[in-house]
Amino acid sequence: MTFLSPERLWLLILLPLMVALYVVLQMRRRQYAVRFTNLALLSQVAPKRPGWRRHVAAGLFLTMMLIMMIGFARPATGVKVPRDRATVMVAVDVSLSMMAKDVAPNRFEAAKDAAKKFIRDLPGRFNVGVVSFAGSANLVAAPSADRQAAIASIDQLVLAKRTAIGEAVFTSLQGVRSFDAQASQDPPPAHIVLLSDGDNTTGRSVTEAIDAGRAAHIPVSTIAFGTPYGTVDIEGETTSVSVNKETLRTLAEGSGGKAYEAADGGQLSEVYSSIGSSLGFKIEHRDVAARFTGLALLLALAAGGVSLAWFSRLP
Repeated sequence: MTFLSPERLWLLILLPLMVALYVVLQMRRRQYAVRFTNLALLSQVAPKRPGWRRHVAAGLFLTMMLIMMIGFARPATGVKVPRDRATVMVAVDVSLSMMAKDVAPNRFEAAKDAAKKFIRDLPGRFNVGVVSFAGSANLVAAPSADRQAAIASIDQLVLAKRTAIGEAVFTSLQGVRSFDAQASQDPPPAHIVLLSDGDNTTGRSVTEAIDAGRAAHIPVSTIAFGTPYGTVDIEGETTSVSVNKETLRTLAEGSGGKAYEAADGGQLSEVYSSIGSSLGFKIEHRDVAARFTGLALLLALAAGGVSLAWFSRLP
């Protein structure tokens, strides 16, 4: 539970003072009774009072005050609300390192299969765009609700040299800004999901991409795909292509996204599934002060009812 007006919680310091005042008054009454040495006369003018029952109404009243003070600070609870105009940009690395066969049948084919399943499983109200990146980044499917167009664009991806991770983020951001007529002034809530196995080797830097994502309030979640043992044959030479996890983690954490790792197709599908479930809703804080006001009212009625029933007076 959070508080929409936490500065009002200072009123809570009054509650211990009220409890202390009540205790002092009870002690004074007890001292007065002890000083009254004529016990026979005391029993006539002040009949025996019920022990614990005389504290019930006061306890209910103090509890009511506590709840009212909390309610005055406007408590709020998180509520999952479906995102409107939500857009997901799926950025897929198509650099030559994706030919590595440490993931069956190879990183590239496994990545395409998992990305297509991710797109199919997203909520229907989501718009999906696809970006491919190697030496440059290209918007291969503009964000829309057309799942078949997005999936078809992934089927048509081809491999190329180098890896432009920063450019992939900038191209994804531009895709979000061009979503509809109002997107340039009022962009939809969006999230970029970027899969890669390498480092940023060309184009704008990851630091620039982080700054751009934060300025647009669009997080980038990254998936480091592959194992440390991947190799590819390029122009007759075998080259090691281990996954660079640190670059992708830096991008994700710096932009407000999450960093994931997947070493095979099954893990990759699980990662995409986890991302999809988290994107379907946003958390909004709803004011629940009325609940506390209602409970305080019930306690006030209970305190009054107890006092009338046992002592024929209001507290």
